[in-house]
Amino acid sequence: MPRYEYRCRTCGSTFDLTRPMAEASAPAECPSGHDDTVKLLTTFSVGGSGATPAVVQAPAGGGGGCCGGGCCG
Repeated sequence: MPRYEYRCRTCGSTFDLTRPMAEASAPAECPSGHDDTVKLLTTFSVGGSGATPAVVQAPAGGGGGCCGGGCCG
């Protein structure tokens, strides 16, 4: 079951709830009992080894132009 993150507009606390996807947009009460809450946009990553991805740099070109200077006149 997915976890969703919410923020209380009254006290400012942030909290998580585990609930079915069908209830993701249902009202949520904060742990302090306030009901003025908003669901936060949560991002996640799928797959990978957990390692930081390498930065890939473009190869240095041989001059200006549309494709490195070789085909443009």
